[in-house]
Amino acid sequence: MARPMTMTEKIFAAHAGLQEVQPGQLIKAKLDLVLGNDITAPPAIKEFEQISDKVFDKEKIVLVPDHFAPNKDIKSAEMAKTMREFARKHQITHYFEVGRMGIEHVLLPEQGLVAPGEVIIGADSHTCTYGAVGAFATGVGSTDMACAMATGETWFKVPASIRVELTGKLAKWVSGKDVILKLIGMIGVDGARYQSLEFAGVGVAALTMTDRLTIANMAIEAGAKNGIFPFDEVTKAYLAGRVQKSYTPVAADPDAEYARTVTIDLDKLTPVVALPHLPENVRPVNAIQPTPINQVVIGSCTNGRIEDLEQAAAIFHGHQVHEDVRAIIIPGSQDVYLEAVKKGYVEIFIKAGAVVSTPTCGPCLGGHMGILAKGERAVATTNRNFRGRMGHVDSEVYLASPAVAAASAVLGRIAGPEEVA
Repeated sequence: MARPMTMTEKIFAAHAGLQEVQPGQLIKAKLDLVLGNDITAPPAIKEFEQISDKVFDKEKIVLVPDHFAPNKDIKSAEMAKTMREFARKHQITHYFEVGRMGIEHVLLPEQGLVAPGEVIIGADSHTCTYGAVGAFATGVGSTDMACAMATGETWFKVPASIRVELTGKLAKWVSGKDVILKLIGMIGVDGARYQSLEFAGVGVAALTMTDRLTIANMAIEAGAKNGIFPFDEVTKAYLAGRVQKSYTPVAADPDAEYARTVTIDLDKLTPVVALPHLPENVRPVNAIQPTPINQVVIGSCTNGRIEDLEQAAAIFHGHQVHEDVRAIIIPGSQDVYLEAVKKGYVEIFIKAGAVVSTPTCGPCLGGHMGILAKGERAVATTNRNFRGRMGHVDSEVYLASPAVAAASAVLGRIAGPEEVA
């Protein structure tokens, strides 16, 4: 009889053709999906061409130009061209050109390309987003991506798992962003280093899929190898009509072994902010001294979904962006953008004095569409606030939910949504 296993261990065992696996074990696993973007795919393509002339499966490779796209300069145009030509040469089914693309980690779940029980790697650290649907998903380097495109396999060291027990339910204006920032504040940016964050407990059922995608997205910010949620009715409803392929959900055994358990009572959470220059510097928004800001960014692979824009629109409605603030709204995909137009959110944003961008990672990584100058401060719904992350080394980024970001844009300082709504 196999040893009791966590969700991640069960997925790995199935993909390695083993009856069981255990933490620390080295395995070779078959892959269900390999992802690259306009920054990471070009070097992967260069390495791939040295070892193979054929991809393992043109249906299981996804290429998305989203970081510097639409191209911001000549170098980014050349990188996008490299990926585009590779996609055409190998007839990659899931290549998303500008106009049809979105921010990769918003786009793939939306398009039904990720499913429960799968093993997914991407040459982007926030590939862990797909754990929200019950998949094992993690970021890798471009060389690993190259080998994976050729062989359809890669190696892993099986991670130990941390059980994150969730109880209660979220109050108004509190969202998945507050949950994951709270967790990172509790355990630190290296608190889950090379471990799996497995979310469990009665509180999971109260989280929307948007909450879960946001939480899984930032598992890497606690040092985790992956974050993963159980398959339930919320997952099933989200996948219905999206995922066309067959899939096999897994569930952790009741007596699975965990490195430790961390408990979060959702009832007690309030909106929080991560202060510069680490995501672990978390404070309740109402405990922060008045802090003037220069820019707000609402979007990214963390908070660029329609529910995120809905939250922001509810704050902006009937208000104006502060005269000292630049507010930048970035829908996570073309579908999100179109839905935001239909629901009137884009009109609300523009009337409030915000700018609405095409889907792009843009300012999150200091790429374009909102770079900070020396001494400037931004409140952002992005996932990292390292020194220099969004521009000048002497700028500051404060991480927050869409509701906090929108309220801060209106008041010109870091503020809670209850101060505006």
